[in-house]
Amino acid sequence: MHNVIGVILGGGQGKRLYPLTQYRSKPAVPIGGKYRLIDIPISNCLHSGVRKVYVLTQFNSHSLHRHIATTYRFDSFSDGFVEILAAEQTMENGNWYQGTADAVRKQLRRIQSRQSEQVLILSGDHLYRMDYGAFVREHRERGADVSIAVQPVSRDQAPALGILKVDDEGRITTFREKPSTDAELDEMRAVGPQGEEIFLASMGIYVFEPQVLTSMLLGNEMEDFGKHIIPAAIDKLSVCAHTFDGYWADIGTIGAFYRANLGLADRHPPFRFDETQGPVYTHQRYLAGSRMDRCRIDRSIVAEGCRMSDTEIEHSIVGVRSTMESGVRVYSSVIMGADRYESARDMERNAALGIPNIGIGGGSVVHRAIVDKNARIGEKVVIANDAGVQELDGDGYYIRDGIVVIPKDGVIPSGTTI
Repeated sequence: MHNVIGVILGGGQGKRLYPLTQYRSKPAVPIGGKYRLIDIPISNCLHSGVRKVYVLTQFNSHSLHRHIATTYRFDSFSDGFVEILAAEQTMENGNWYQGTADAVRKQLRRIQSRQSEQVLILSGDHLYRMDYGAFVREHRERGADVSIAVQPVSRDQAPALGILKVDDEGRITTFREKPSTDAELDEMRAVGPQGEEIFLASMGIYVFEPQVLTSMLLGNEMEDFGKHIIPAAIDKLSVCAHTFDGYWADIGTIGAFYRANLGLADRHPPFRFDETQGPVYTHQRYLAGSRMDRCRIDRSIVAEGCRMSDTEIEHSIVGVRSTMESGVRVYSSVIMGADRYESARDMERNAALGIPNIGIGGGSVVHRAIVDKNARIGEKVVIANDAGVQELDGDGYYIRDGIVVIPKDGVIPSGTTI
């Protein structure tokens, strides 16, 4: 694994995750109270022995660059690195990245310079824990040109994913992007170990032989791995499937992000950040433990540095430096916290300007919501979406997939009901 290069795709505009991607890229979106999505593939790489990692970035990338630069530092006696490859205009090409394959194509010279044995292509917006070593070993044993990580899914899930069909030797014979009709689904169905109907979905995780990657990318304008490169490779090359049966979630929409976070707080969570084997790394903040007085907390995760009094929190994620005043009630919500504490002088200024302090004001209720970082929610605010609205751009808030989202640095005045 020492000679495997990891390439993490930093994502495009992330429209389906808006407004969480209003000021940041998808891999920089916080998750689990204290982590960012980019921490998942980087941590998986490090635990798998992949110590040479490139992260390709383009859109709203400042916070992602800062996070990586301050978190993943290797000592001077190691040849390991986590390096940003930002989109750039050159004398050969004046365009930005046009897709996942185009991003790798434009950085191919730098990737080739490391003379790797295999190139591991990863997404920066998935939640899972995976040993890439087992993946690469199977790829080598089969003598494959390309290998794709796949996961068994149900018929209901298949229309949202790229579905593959394999032969008895694990070689991929057919690929369908988001099959929707009964005829397409019937064509792609497979049989599971217990005789049940399954569909093999691409996880967007690939292992390429370096020369194969080069030949597939050069001399054409194919922009995307899932839509263009992989179907073309299946027709010409030995492309094999590696089955992964652990937890995996594509954090591509507000609804998916919300469900993945609340799943962490379940009594039997499908994914745990507190596993002793393969911990997820992130930026060290050196925050004090959270201070809680007369609080009731059930099925929730509360990160470091929080301050709350007479607060009730149920089935929720509470991020770093969250502040909740007396009487706050939080149910089935994701509170991302804050980047800083406000001083007494800050609070005096806020009062003079007529805006709430960072955090959630006294007597407020937050239900089925995502509150992004540094949001200011006043006193006796009710965020509940009792009307069941699915999509709406409101005054200082958004509703996506029925979830109320308070954007980063958002302000909700006291007494507001959403």
